[in-house]
Amino acid sequence: MATLQDFLLEKGYTKIKLHLTRTNHFEIKASINGKKGLFILDTGASNSCVDFAATDRFNLKVKDSNIMAAGAGAINMETKMSKKNKLKIGKWKNDKTVLVLFNLTHVNTALTNHDSKPVDGIIGADILKKGKGIIDYDKKYLYLKLPKSERQQTQ
Repeated sequence: MATLQDFLLEKGYTKIKLHLTRTNHFEIKASINGKKGLFILDTGASNSCVDFAATDRFNLKVKDSNIMAAGAGAINMETKMSKKNKLKIGKWKNDKTVLVLFNLTHVNTALTNHDSKPVDGIIGADILKKGKGIIDYDKKYLYLKLPKSERQQTQ
């Protein structure tokens, strides 16, 4: 019988290693517009987000937004939007990623208070849906489906 990994790789998925933090969050490495960063993988976050402080580092073109963000422990946070960003997670990529920007100080304070590293942002359900994401909690891998054009190049 084939393993989950073998099955998914055969179906055109790529696997990305997840790191479980002391706060019981999965961290994931990704790059935005060619710049590497550290993110929390959050299936409960509807949108992927980046901290205001990382705007310049990721070369984000920012527009005002009248959407107010809410998350664990914080509500009515000011947000901005950035469209058409190049997101790369492992071999998976999307060149039209929309990101919500807001102040992640409260998230990073909680992480560092528990001896975890601060993060640049959050990879949310929007990306998991686009990539047909599957999480193997036991083996600590995220699987994202590569577009057909990418699958042919990697075979």
